[in-house]
Formats: sequence, C-alpha cells, structure tokens
Amino acid sequence: MKLFDDTSVAFSLKTDSQLERAYFLFRMIQSQPMVRIGSAVTNFALKAHLPIEGLIRSTVFDHFCGGVTEEDCMPIIDNMYNNGNVHSVLDYSVEGQDKEVSFDGALEKILKIVNFCEEKKSIPFAVFKPTGFGRFALYDKISEGKELSKDETEEWARVVARYHKVCKVAVEKNVPLLIDAEESWMQKAADDLIEELMETYNKDKAIVFNTLQMYRHDRFDYLKELHLKAKQKNFYIGLKVVRGAYMEKERARAEAKGYPSPICENKEATDINYDKAIEYMMEHPKMALFAGTHNEDSSYLVMDLAKKYNIKENDERLWFGQLFGMSDHISYNLANKNYNVAKYLPFGPVRDVMPYLIRRAEENTSVSGQTSRELNLLKTERKRRKL
Repeated sequence: MKLFDDTSVAFSLKTDSQLERAYFLFRMIQSQPMVRIGSAVTNFALKAHLPIEGLIRSTVFDHFCGGVTEEDCMPIIDNMYNNGNVHSVLDYSVEGQDKEVSFDGALEKILKIVNFCEEKKSIPFAVFKPTGFGRFALYDKISEGKELSKDETEEWARVVARYHKVCKVAVEKNVPLLIDAEESWMQKAADDLIEELMETYNKDKAIVFNTLQMYRHDRFDYLKELHLKAKQKNFYIGLKVVRGAYMEKERARAEAKGYPSPICENKEATDINYDKAIEYMMEHPKMALFAGTHNEDSSYLVMDLAKKYNIKENDERLWFGQLFGMSDHISYNLANKNYNVAKYLPFGPVRDVMPYLIRRAEENTSVSGQTSRELNLLKTERKRRKL
C-alpha cells in the first residue's frame, strides 16, 4: 500500500457521522451545476437575510472551517495536534473589506493570533492576505507604477506600517508569518514590500514568508531573482509554494484586456513549474519552504528531496500544508511519519466567510481528479468501517 492510500490513518479523527457528512459534501461538489446553483442560491439567501446560517453552519461551514472565533477553533486544533500530530494555521477568512477601520481590525486580529501562536505549539504560523492590510486598488495602482496622490501616499504609508508592526511582534515572539498571494495585477506591490520585510526581519532565520503561485509561468524566474537578492543582501528566504487560487479570473481578465495570460498553458506545465520551485528551494539551505499542496506526486517529491539533501522530517525549515476539510490522506499520513504538517483552518462569522467557501467549492469542481480522489478514499474508509 502506498503511503497516501492508508485511510485508517487519514480519517482516524473523523467520527462516523463526520465521515458521512464529508462523503455527502464531496458528492455535491463533484457536480458543477450543483455547485453553481448552490452558490447562487446561498448568495441570494444571505443578501436577502434569509435564516440559512444554521444550515450552512452544520454542513459546509463545519466541514471546511474551524469556527466563528479563534476560541471556537481550539477543540479542533487540540484534537488534530494531540491525536494526529497535525498543526493548525488560523486563517481569518473574511474577504472584501476595504475600509481603514477594517484594516486596523485585521491587524489587531493578526497580532492576537501571533500572541496565540507563541503560547500554542499546535499553531506554528500566523497568516494574512495583503488586502487584509490595504485596499486592492491601491496595490494595483502601485503595481502598475502609477503616481500616487498625496492621500494615497499617506494611505500606503499606513499599509506599510501595519506590515512592520506585525513583523516586529512576530520576530519578538519567534512566530513565522505566511503572507498569502492574490491576483497577479496587484501582486508586484505586495512582492516588493515583502522583499523589504524579508531583508529587514529574516536576518537569522525565515520569519516573513511570501507566497508563490506556481500556475504563473513567471514565478520560477522570480524565485531565482529573489535568491540572487538574498545572497547579495544576506537574508533568509521564506516561501509558501502553492499552485494557485485565481486561475479562471486571471485568464478571463487577460482575455478581456488583451494581454498574454500569466497562467501556465495547462495543468502539466503548472505541475512542472511547481516541482521545479520545490527542488530549487530544497537544494539551497538558507530557504524555508511551506509546501502548500493537495497533490500526491509533489508531496512524494518533497519527501524524496528531503532524503536526498539530508533534511530531517521535523526540520523547522520544511512544512507541508493542506486546507482543513481536504486531503486528510496526505496530511495525516505525513504527520504519522513525523513530517511537519499544518492545516489551514479558516474561521470567521458564517456570513463573512461564505465568499471563501464558495470559492473553495468552485475550485474543487475545476481541479480534475481532486474531488473524485477524495470520494474514492471516503468510500474505501466507509467500506472499512462497514458503514
């Protein structure tokens, strides 16, 4: 039996009813029309303030999210850590807020999580999105190299100050920060800022982590350029490497605006790009890698490279990450072999987290093979338990 086929380890923490719920949900997600209709109905019901939060909470929310607050998430965090050796990354998944008060609120939320992480071995990273700390349109304007107005210059200074505030606390508490990637047309501003933060705060080890979305064909070249800068300026590189989350949106925008798509031609090209980045990072010792992947082949590759470069399973520079509610066969089987594994655990008010959950469902339908693999594993485990 291959490592990731062991369903008794993969689903060891799931009760029979949780297993049945997962099976039901992935059967729903497998149907594209069902996801489209479900998303539209849910959006309508939330906008119309219909009382459906209880239903959402007991199905899709509880499967993919940890709870409404950090405290809500603690029973799940403790259970995964104590009984499965799997860590958690608390991900405040409220999207689309663009007021200064929201950005200050997000900063306070992340600072609270950093303090939480210091006390809890089970929560090794804090995470935030660039647009949690500043307006999308502002990142976009800076990325395009346009001149900012006086107000915008002051606004950007506040964005930068938020990043520095959280980085200083992260260094003080020794809690690494994962900064998510977003759409390509706003990413340059975030990349440039995060490079400056790495140079300032990653002097002794990787505390600040940027995210590379490897479905972008330019990201491997970016990695090599970043490495060159790190060698010249003597800082450590921290990177979360993922395939990417905005593919349909990226292609549609490129077509509408008439520029070449930044996305790899097909899935095979993305897989090659992803694996190249993994290999490059693991052969250079001053890099810390958070391999965010639901792909079994890439996970096996990381394990092979760790052996090749004599990197111990629990080396703090190497982490695997998957989303809560998905790919338990990868997470728990790796953790069972003593690798560092963390589940991204989204939380937030049900209504506010819905855009994240809808995107999750839509992505699952568009990744060929992902949902059917989840279903087959759940079927195997149901059979093993004679459900």
